[in-house]
Amino acid sequence: MKKLAVLNVQMALMMFFQYMMFAVWWVPLAAYLTQMDIGSTQKALILSSMALGCLVSPLTGMLADRYFQGQYVLAFTNFVNAALLALAATTSNPNLLFLFLLVAMIFYMPTWGLTSSIAMTHIATEKFARIRVFGSVGWVVSGGFSLLFVHLFEMNFDGTNLPFYCGAGVSLVAAFFNLSLPKTPPASNGQPVSLINIMGLGAVKLMRNRNFFWFIILSFLSMIPFSMYWSYCSEFLLDEGFKYISITMNFGQLAEMLFLLSVPFIVRKFGLRTTMFLGLIALTIRYLSFYSGALTDTGILYMMGILMHGLIFGYFYLGGQMYIDEKAPKALKAQAQGFIFLVTFGLGLLVGNFINAKIIAIFSESGPDGTNYHWGMIWGITTIMSIGLAILFPLLVKKENNQH
Repeated sequence: MKKLAVLNVQMALMMFFQYMMFAVWWVPLAAYLTQMDIGSTQKALILSSMALGCLVSPLTGMLADRYFQGQYVLAFTNFVNAALLALAATTSNPNLLFLFLLVAMIFYMPTWGLTSSIAMTHIATEKFARIRVFGSVGWVVSGGFSLLFVHLFEMNFDGTNLPFYCGAGVSLVAAFFNLSLPKTPPASNGQPVSLINIMGLGAVKLMRNRNFFWFIILSFLSMIPFSMYWSYCSEFLLDEGFKYISITMNFGQLAEMLFLLSVPFIVRKFGLRTTMFLGLIALTIRYLSFYSGALTDTGILYMMGILMHGLIFGYFYLGGQMYIDEKAPKALKAQAQGFIFLVTFGLGLLVGNFINAKIIAIFSESGPDGTNYHWGMIWGITTIMSIGLAILFPLLVKKENNQH
């Protein structure tokens, strides 16, 4: 019992550090780029450094599956991430900033799938949500850096390079901690190597299943409206005059902590299919709230949309991770977790960032007093996208045995 308690603490701290190191600089990034007066295409490219990093997620999953112990892969990636974030903090050149963040994300983004795989190796899948919630705790606590610098050091935080330094520091602490994690040996060690496995895409074969195929396609499409909030909400809040952007957006992660704890109950009660469908309903409610808020200039509706983040991420995306773990054979679990991140926060986010950058550019005008945004039109488009996804999901992803 004592050994199990220690293991749970280790897994919880692993998640806590892994999401804190990212949230502290990612949440205010769009606002920082806006302050740098970077054009929409270049801004979309920098914001897509995360998505490009996801493209190598299956490869890192394959390395953990086949060649190296998972905890050592995680530690190495975090050491590299710390160095690159420190470099990103030192430059005001947008080309160098993109280069540093791109390399940082190539090493960092695979860790989302890797930490899930490590946790699910040592704990029961149905208990994963209780461990993953500490990633949300880390995300929320990252907002404390903003309060620390503003009130203790009397320095601006959001819209500056300070978040990069904070992210580098947390990443370094995490890297040393990762070395103390329990051994997670490669599950596929000694098995034949194919080109598909070398590329880390062994999980593609799972798409022969009809439900799995449509789950992947809809997960990809969901990232187009989702990325408008994920990548550009800090730009929206900056335009609306919010002072504490990081803290405001972190209310979404605070709600996520509560909703994540409800995931096991909802899955047991309604099944994974219905749980993921509820996540898409929440996505629609978010953008209806933003759309209504923009039309009526009602700030409380913006907060309602932000609070929906917990339902969206917990029910649809975490539900998707659980679905992946349920469908993937043991030898492909790490690759499969990497594969879903490639599809969503890789290809989906990449496509979504450029589509949304174009939407924002179409419905905004630059003038002598700055940029004038038509947020009502912008949120209206994402609302229509979300409604479409909520209609398609139950039509295309059919009920399976013992599913609701």
